[in-house]
Amino acid sequence: MIRVMLVDDDPLVRSGLRMLLGGAEEIEVVAEVDDGDGVLAAVDRHRPDVVLMDVRMPRLDGVSAADLLARQPAPPAVLMLTTFDADDLVLRALRAGAAGFLLKDTPPAEIVRAIETVYAGDSMLSPTVTRRLIDLVAAESEAGTPRADADRLLAALSPRELEVARAVGRGLSNADISAELHLSVATVKAHVSKVMEKLGVENRVQVALLIRDASPAGVGG
Repeated sequence: MIRVMLVDDDPLVRSGLRMLLGGAEEIEVVAEVDDGDGVLAAVDRHRPDVVLMDVRMPRLDGVSAADLLARQPAPPAVLMLTTFDADDLVLRALRAGAAGFLLKDTPPAEIVRAIETVYAGDSMLSPTVTRRLIDLVAAESEAGTPRADADRLLAALSPRELEVARAVGRGLSNADISAELHLSVATVKAHVSKVMEKLGVENRVQVALLIRDASPAGVGG
């Protein structure tokens, strides 16, 4: 069972999500929280695998809560909920360590699939969404890691790990990378985990952002 915690200040939204997820045999909703300021205590108490969290809340927003969670040992995967796919807070959330985001009008089957995906350690962001977020970073004058820093971090990767990182930067899934590089999916997962460990990042989008920040030489181009 995948243990899920719901975080949203709207009780109707939480109720709807609980009913929706109640139909998935492999998912159990173990807790509900009505604001970001209760997330850490609830995670300690209920030990969820995935936190489904609203971006905007009155006392502590989801971005700040995701950042606090990312600083904890063995944190759960975080999926952010938003009403706008271009919300500037979404990008901040991904930088803070969230595994991805969902629109609140996402079809039920896709929400379940997203939870299963991040529980498995993958990103639920499609290549299109990943590229859009990278473009958004590039358009922000203050955003991104300085090129020299990105190059320095990427220099720690082996040639194969750099290949995998470049593929992640293009928004490819583990299955896509497996087919492109002729590796097993399990091997790709291991490489992705090692890449994130070496780069000191929490998710695939952060890998993609570093690839975008780097010079052509830094990514082997």
